[in-house]
Amino acid sequence: MVISTTATDSDENLNSTFASRYVRTALPRFKMPENSMPKDAAYQVINDELMLDGNPRLNLASFVTTWMEPECNDLIMASINKNYVDMDEYPVTTELQNRCVNIIAHLFNAPVGDKETAVGVGTVGSSEAIMLAGLAFKRKWQNKRKAEGKPYDKPNIVTGANVQVCWEKFARYFEVELKEVKLTEGCYVMDPVKAVEMENGWNTPIHVDAASGGFIAPFIWPELEWDFRLPLVKSINVSGHKYGLVYAGVGWVVWRSKEDLPDELIFHINYLGSDQPTFTLNFSKGSSQIIAQYYQFIRLGFEGYKRIMENCLENARALKEGLEKTGRFKILSKDKGVPLVAFSLKDSSKHTVFEIAESLRRFGWILPAYTMPADAQHIAVLRVVVREDFNRSLAERLISHIEQVLRETDALPSRVPVEAAHIIPADKTLDNMAENKAVKKSEREIQEEVALYWKRLVSERKTGPC
Repeated sequence: MVISTTATDSDENLNSTFASRYVRTALPRFKMPENSMPKDAAYQVINDELMLDGNPRLNLASFVTTWMEPECNDLIMASINKNYVDMDEYPVTTELQNRCVNIIAHLFNAPVGDKETAVGVGTVGSSEAIMLAGLAFKRKWQNKRKAEGKPYDKPNIVTGANVQVCWEKFARYFEVELKEVKLTEGCYVMDPVKAVEMENGWNTPIHVDAASGGFIAPFIWPELEWDFRLPLVKSINVSGHKYGLVYAGVGWVVWRSKEDLPDELIFHINYLGSDQPTFTLNFSKGSSQIIAQYYQFIRLGFEGYKRIMENCLENARALKEGLEKTGRFKILSKDKGVPLVAFSLKDSSKHTVFEIAESLRRFGWILPAYTMPADAQHIAVLRVVVREDFNRSLAERLISHIEQVLRETDALPSRVPVEAAHIIPADKTLDNMAENKAVKKSEREIQEEVALYWKRLVSERKTGPC
């Protein structure tokens, strides 16, 4: 009888990342490592770190789409290696972009015929779209002033104080004076009357920043005239990655006509053997989101978009009603508009919306708490953006978690700083300060102090640019 044994190499047969040395080695943070690692180990350690990110579906701070159909995901992955700028090499992708521009232009009632090509371009997002539209306005204004023999070195633009920061970027980067219409308590959008007062003349061209509402109003309120039906509207931007229902990375800008986009801003590039007209700030960019946008247009059609937006608005109303039933919140948002719910505490003398936002994190919810723009910065609010994938069950679950947080917070001592509730006269010295009683602040002054305190605290926690 022969007894034999087989020698094995345990390192060769034990193919488990968690049994390897890579899980006990700190990952590089500043310098590239000297040696390589197996692909499965690299995947595992990065994937494990990413588990600490928030769940995108529960990120109620963002307007950006967080869910698409699997078929569209397949299209995205199949085209993820296509560089959109190679128009001659990928002519079908270019054609799909042009189709999207035409569809959006007609949706916004641009004065183009059924077979006529619209003027517009796909962008990385609304930020780039706004830069392009702003540049077109600036150049048109300069050309007009030159022709009239007038100074053309001090252009200005009028916006509301509530606009996205990309408008401030445009004004600063391209040397345009930004005139802001301040907000007032109870009215948190730009007052058009005040905006007109800042304009020099009635023939001022208008750009509509329809980043969020551009894919809502045409389907829900088609009678609302905000688009190219108004003769002074010369350009409109919209975010495909918001209620256009595409993952992050695509925006659109369309112009009323060719006359509204100066020819000198369009570059004709002989790239890889073909003439390619382009008007973008970026050169290389992915094709996936453009293809995904066209998928959504033909997949859903007008009917599909209408139903989705109706569902979003209905779920927003349900959330609003649930919050009102608590008796603790004041609703600041309106029913007619983008499907979101903005609300503030009726009494924030002991606890704040910032504490509520922080406590909701443990359930996975990400709700932004912030102060309003000038001149309503004393108001601190929470905001829930209702997207396509935020259904009624999630709305009900969020309400129950908010109620639980309120009960728990009520049982805790106040975290509002003492200095937010009282004020010491500035002319009192340290010697006699103890002898003088603090002057009691009004409720509004308390709210302002609390909001500024938490805003300062949140900003100090930031580790990088937003």
